[in-house]
Amino acid sequence: MRRLNKRRKFDNYNRIINNRFISFFVVFIILFSLVFMGLINMMIINKPIYDESLSLLTYSKVYGTSTPRGRIYDRNYNLLVDNKSLKTITYQKKKGTTNLEMIEVASRLSPHIDIDYHRISDRNKREYYYAKNKEKCDKLVTKDEIEKVKQRKMTTRELEELKLKRIKDKDLEFSEEELKIAYLFYLMNKGYTYEEKIIKSDVSDKEYAYVSENNSLLDGFNTKLDWERVYLYGDTFKSMLGTVSTTSQGIPYEEKDYYLEKGYSLNDRVGLSYIEKEYEEYLHGEKDVYEMVNSYEKRLIKEGTRGKDIVLTIDINLQREVERIIGEQMIRAKNEPNTEFYDHSSVIIQDPRNGEILAMASKKLVNGEIRDNINSVLMQPITPGSVVKGASILVGYNTGAIHIGEYMLDECVKVAGVAPKCSSVNDLGVINDITALAKSSNVYQFKTAIRVNGQEYFNGMKLNFNQNAFDTYRRMYHSFGLGVKTEIDLPRESSGYSSKDKAAGNLLDFVMGQYETYTPIQLSQYISTIANGGDRIAPHLLKEVHSSSEIDDIGKLEYTVEKRVLNKVDTKEEYMNRVKEGFDAVMDWGYGVGYMDSSFRAAGKTGTSQSFIDTNNDGKIDTETITSSFIGYLPRENPKMSIVVTSPDSSHPNSNINYASLVTYRITGEVARKYVEMYGLD
Repeated sequence: MRRLNKRRKFDNYNRIINNRFISFFVVFIILFSLVFMGLINMMIINKPIYDESLSLLTYSKVYGTSTPRGRIYDRNYNLLVDNKSLKTITYQKKKGTTNLEMIEVASRLSPHIDIDYHRISDRNKREYYYAKNKEKCDKLVTKDEIEKVKQRKMTTRELEELKLKRIKDKDLEFSEEELKIAYLFYLMNKGYTYEEKIIKSDVSDKEYAYVSENNSLLDGFNTKLDWERVYLYGDTFKSMLGTVSTTSQGIPYEEKDYYLEKGYSLNDRVGLSYIEKEYEEYLHGEKDVYEMVNSYEKRLIKEGTRGKDIVLTIDINLQREVERIIGEQMIRAKNEPNTEFYDHSSVIIQDPRNGEILAMASKKLVNGEIRDNINSVLMQPITPGSVVKGASILVGYNTGAIHIGEYMLDECVKVAGVAPKCSSVNDLGVINDITALAKSSNVYQFKTAIRVNGQEYFNGMKLNFNQNAFDTYRRMYHSFGLGVKTEIDLPRESSGYSSKDKAAGNLLDFVMGQYETYTPIQLSQYISTIANGGDRIAPHLLKEVHSSSEIDDIGKLEYTVEKRVLNKVDTKEEYMNRVKEGFDAVMDWGYGVGYMDSSFRAAGKTGTSQSFIDTNNDGKIDTETITSSFIGYLPRENPKMSIVVTSPDSSHPNSNINYASLVTYRITGEVARKYVEMYGLD
């Protein structure tokens, strides 16, 4: 009986084991079938799909070196900036080339090429020495340090850095010839392995011929034609055209992320300033596109093209004349009394109908040499003086503080706590708004501002501070472009200086242009807005964009810049017309008489302001000067040209000689005459 039980137990165990084995086998068969079906699906059914995915994952494309940029023309299609071919020596490392082989080929080329190897860095020397003496340098690290790499306590890169650091300085005392080879080796290794490196641009015919004729001896070296910018009108408008980086400079470090995101390489040439920078998107060329075969080889899949051509609003012949006039009149002014602190003048000519800038120049006199100073037009605010009174008087009309044709007594205004404030001429008597503009009455503006401030003037009154009055004037000024950015199509501009001083008396300085400062380009937008009847238009230098052309002629038109109205001045048409009538009077019988030929039928406004400068560079303002300005437009019936002329610190008060330079007066007259000579009045 006991044996029978044991037998039954044994049979039960066998049955359980057999069942488990069968279950395991079934599961195994199912899993194997699933894997097998997956392989069939991947390798046969969906093979094209997976092949395409693999291709996308392993596909890599790279770009060639920068192609020539687009050309730049003036408004009359005169070519301003072109590209000039440069003979260039390049190097591209071939697959399997060792460092010692690279050094050997560099030593072959070295006697036949002139390069500035003095720019070689200590790091470059160490890397060259290491490449040449690798076995010796490998012994500069300990077994423990090598073991740390195996244990992942130190990276391979850190170990290599230790080797470079431990190379002795005396080992880096190279001869002049070896320094040259070391620098060549550095240039050959700069950048990515697959990239073609520019070793030297603008090489001599002899250097170019040697490399071309000895390719078999100079493995990896080759010759090609590169490019550089050429300025057909010399220095005229050259600063505003901007600069382009060299291949060695590449993209600016501070803008690295921006350019890399757009597909640029670190050594790509880009616009660095002004127009070249602003219109990089049009001017830069499309580079050659290659497909990587392996780490050393690539295949051309798309040929690059030159950048697009752009046409500027500038008239280069007018620009050249404006620059000449400024230079000549500056030299003349420096021979006059009280001009010790005068050093520059600026001129802007704009079409008030559409914002196109026809000429824009600023020149500075430094130690008797005339230099370009165009940055001041955008970035150097000046105290404008009475030229702002057109905007000031509109505030009076808009708020009801004054009405058209209202008369006031021009007298010195005496407000408690403030020195008496007068007009420049104290016998104007009873005048209306037109005379106030024509004869530049400060008092008319003072009394208007006091009313805007919520008070009525009387001798010795206390002027209350009213932030709303300041804000009302600022809003009007801003609507003309004074105190805000004009949105000119250039990389940067200043918005001028806006004071936060809350002294009530500052309101009187504000309305006569003695409180805040504005740039010449802001003054240009201001007078252009008056000229066209109230549209604040963004000034611009780009007129057209054309496609790249393989021939010398300009390519097909792709894009034309339209005028961009930023805002409309909030005032009645009759008020704006009244200001324009006052600006007519300035030129007919006011302080603007003689600034332009009367036959030009011009309108305008003069400005003279107190300025203060630091003459000994100790950080303290120590000298009072006089800044002269003029703004205007012509012809007055249908303005097609506005002009701004500024001459900061053109004179200074002098008890011995009472003389103020007429440099702004003379520049204005000559520039206007040249414009009418070239463009006429109709």
